[in-house]
Amino acid sequence: MDTSKRRLLGQIAAISAGAVFIPLAEADGDSTPTKGKRYGMLIDLRRCVGCQACTVACTIENQPPLGQFRTTVNQYEVTEGDNSAFMMLPRLCNHCGNPPCIPVCPTGATFQRQDGIVVVNNDWCVGCGYCVQACPYDARFLNHETNTADKCTFCAHRLDAGLLPACVETCVGEARIIGDLNDPDSRISQLLTQHRNDIKVLRPSMGTQPRVFYLGMNQAFAERIRGEAPVRTLMTDSGKELHHGH
Repeated sequence: MDTSKRRLLGQIAAISAGAVFIPLAEADGDSTPTKGKRYGMLIDLRRCVGCQACTVACTIENQPPLGQFRTTVNQYEVTEGDNSAFMMLPRLCNHCGNPPCIPVCPTGATFQRQDGIVVVNNDWCVGCGYCVQACPYDARFLNHETNTADKCTFCAHRLDAGLLPACVETCVGEARIIGDLNDPDSRISQLLTQHRNDIKVLRPSMGTQPRVFYLGMNQAFAERIRGEAPVRTLMTDSGKELHHGH
């Protein structure tokens, strides 16, 4: 990597450190269970290389229809003058402390487990799409094969069996860390404490209390939420979009 790209990446990191999405203290909320496990995920963008191994692993594990994804990595090209650098933004359900998808479900098919994981009971889902519209992160979709709501579940079936989610297990950069937010000795809790001032969440203004946290995120990406397959967006470092396309 040449010096100009290194300098730009360093500037991106510096901007990220000063970004004002939401500090960790404000991301926490009263709705977080005080007893038992409360799963959350930390994504270290400094380690993500955009290889899409997480996307492939999730697809193999959960078998969504072709062209639909429970998690993926959006790719952005940030420019400053004649220099440019790529930024990766992994996307998935945020398993919010205050999930807006739950109250709009007319059948109770979408609900939150005691450990904070938001799941969908396909037997109860009627495919109305209200939850898809309510999600501010475009993290839900109507499964083309089942005609029911679908989304990331943190691979709850694997967690229940003592395994890591498929995306975490296959991340080549070890950028995804999942664990118990209520356990101060868990790795995720220690990292959140260590990087407390640099932790960001997406769309904090929505008041959803996301439990997917990002480290190394640029402020320009706060509202860059897209529900489609990986895209390439040409932007200035201030967040102005110059070009968008596949």
